[in-house]
Amino acid sequence: MGDQNASSSGMGKVFHKIKPYLAMVSLQFGYSGMYIITMVSFKHGMSHWVLSVYRHIIATLIMAPFAFVLERKIRPKMTLPVFLRLAALGFLEPVLDQNLYNMGMKNTSTTFASASVNVLPAITFILALICRLETVNFKKVHSVAKVVGTAVTVTGAMVMTLYKGPALQIIKGHAASHHDSGSTTEPSEQNWLLGTVMLIASCGGWASFFILQSFTLKMYPAELSVTAWICFLGIFEGGIATLIFERDMSVWSIGMDSRLLACVYSGVVCSGMAYYVQGVVTRERGPVFVTSFSPLCMIITAALGSIVLAEQVFTGSIIGAVIIVTGLYTVVWGKSKDKVNTTDAGKSEGQELPIKDDTKSGTDNFDSIEINVPTGVGKSVLPSGRT
Repeated sequence: MGDQNASSSGMGKVFHKIKPYLAMVSLQFGYSGMYIITMVSFKHGMSHWVLSVYRHIIATLIMAPFAFVLERKIRPKMTLPVFLRLAALGFLEPVLDQNLYNMGMKNTSTTFASASVNVLPAITFILALICRLETVNFKKVHSVAKVVGTAVTVTGAMVMTLYKGPALQIIKGHAASHHDSGSTTEPSEQNWLLGTVMLIASCGGWASFFILQSFTLKMYPAELSVTAWICFLGIFEGGIATLIFERDMSVWSIGMDSRLLACVYSGVVCSGMAYYVQGVVTRERGPVFVTSFSPLCMIITAALGSIVLAEQVFTGSIIGAVIIVTGLYTVVWGKSKDKVNTTDAGKSEGQELPIKDDTKSGTDNFDSIEINVPTGVGKSVLPSGRT
């Protein structure tokens, strides 16, 4: 009996250790599915502005009840500074990031768009330096690696932007039949460049979201409630943006097709559940750990995009993606060598992005989280994705 308990305890510890990895890998599959479904909905006339609004209506309906019930005893009092930060978060991710990303994806391809997300850790690192949340000591190899990796990542993004190259056929005969059908929807060179700029700008909004979120959670340590507020405020802010840019009211009408599926799927998986899971993992392992899994999403999306959408993969995208991944994991290696002194956390302005604070609440520890709610939302609380 004792051996069985020891074995069970050992398995439990192993599962707790790999939970962050399993969570992030699962999210990459979720994001990949969203990219494909979203692109299909766009081909059926879905407005990306309307998609963002409907997506967060679904997410709010899913998250708000859990936030209200599970955090009723620990939810801090809402103050004006916290509300303003929540409003800014609702603009950065639900409005700015997602719409720029969707516009960029429409002007390029799902494969290219998912590959562009690999610049996210580098942008996050640069913003962290500007905000004095990250330090660089050129006397230490791992610290230099973070700078070099960031530069390499940016170089890869420039390659993807400026060099398209010949098309590659991952599935032989598939792309040919696609073009023979008379569908000439490949983006022009000008649209490709514009789309790339939009995608990189969306990553900037997403990185800003992560940094502002880390500050907000310190002021308002109730992650489910923060998630619900972000989705709720995103509805109104996204609605205003939609009314400004979409004058035709018929765009709000959707049927029982891929457009409805895109709203429900992205709202449940990529807003509600993803905001929560990313928040938990960010507090436990840090935002760089969260963003380091984006190359997996690129590979999954490239395969699905080629099979489902008959998209072409260009040489420039492959070369740029390889450079980005090289730079990305150089940054991750440098970050892994950072020594975080938890006793000095909060005393130094030059510390790295907040990773963990066990003094605030037991829900801050990822190992204590139970993700057993049928909708996929856990008992504790919040963050990316995207889009």
